[in-house]
Amino acid sequence: MAKSIKRAWQNAFTKPAEPAPAPSRHQKTIPVKTTYESRPVDIPESFLTTPAADHLPPTFHQISWPATAVPENGIRYAAVLDNILSPSECAALLGLAEASVPPTHCGPDGGAWRPAMVNVGAGYEVLTPSYRNSDRIVWDSQDVVDRIWGRCLAVPGLRERFAVVDKETEVTGYERFGLRRGPGSRFEFAKMNPRMRFLKYGGGQFFRAHRDAPYGETSEDGKTIESLFTIHLYLNDSKAEVGEASELVGGATSFLSADCTRKEDVNPKAGRVLIFQQRKLLHAGDDVLAGIKYTMRTEIMYELINPDDLGGQG
Repeated sequence: MAKSIKRAWQNAFTKPAEPAPAPSRHQKTIPVKTTYESRPVDIPESFLTTPAADHLPPTFHQISWPATAVPENGIRYAAVLDNILSPSECAALLGLAEASVPPTHCGPDGGAWRPAMVNVGAGYEVLTPSYRNSDRIVWDSQDVVDRIWGRCLAVPGLRERFAVVDKETEVTGYERFGLRRGPGSRFEFAKMNPRMRFLKYGGGQFFRAHRDAPYGETSEDGKTIESLFTIHLYLNDSKAEVGEASELVGGATSFLSADCTRKEDVNPKAGRVLIFQQRKLLHAGDDVLAGIKYTMRTEIMYELINPDDLGGQG
């Protein structure tokens, strides 16, 4: 049974090349095949490995949905970590991301930022500014995401919380395979996704209501891994958090009710990390009313472990 479960899980994320998907309700243009490349960037050894002069101790707050405007989210996981990076480290990270863009991937104005597109599967994306309106840099760096995650792990108990995901079907969505898990099977932390998506929202830009899709890949040794949680790092402050010291108005990450009439906001704050499960949490990037919002998104990746794969050792 465990082997059949693993095959089903692998098949969900390991597929042969497919033709361009048919346009969806969000699409206004023809899907285009996309690839991303990063230019080598010199990362200072001290960057995120030693505290900056403006670094503060990290704090942690798990969102208790029953106390919010969207209590129906129940036990779904979301947490806010503050002071993971300092403001100066956020600015440095943004500069490194811009330096990672090769000349062949510059935007229409010749700069580092290009309009963010929407993934529609099979390596294709579409530009849908009525649904997603922002600019983006895609930077692949395992070293940098590991350093960011290392900062997160300074929060007591966080390493243990994300090391293994066992019986949390709200997180894993295991029922989507139509199978029961074998005894002792579990999801174990594999790595942080090295793909960082830096986002820039100017006045009037937004990301409408959506749920984050899982990111899957197959490693060189044939292991299939999948994301279960999103990591969202805010790189600058908002007026909602620091008052007149910031020019950014709006741009909150809003967790929404199914009809989008109720919401719980997480406002941008430099160095703040929002971690949330990807399944069943409807959210949006609220309109930026003034200023510019900078964020980075990546994922926590897991491997499905079955006792049969370990010679009966669970």
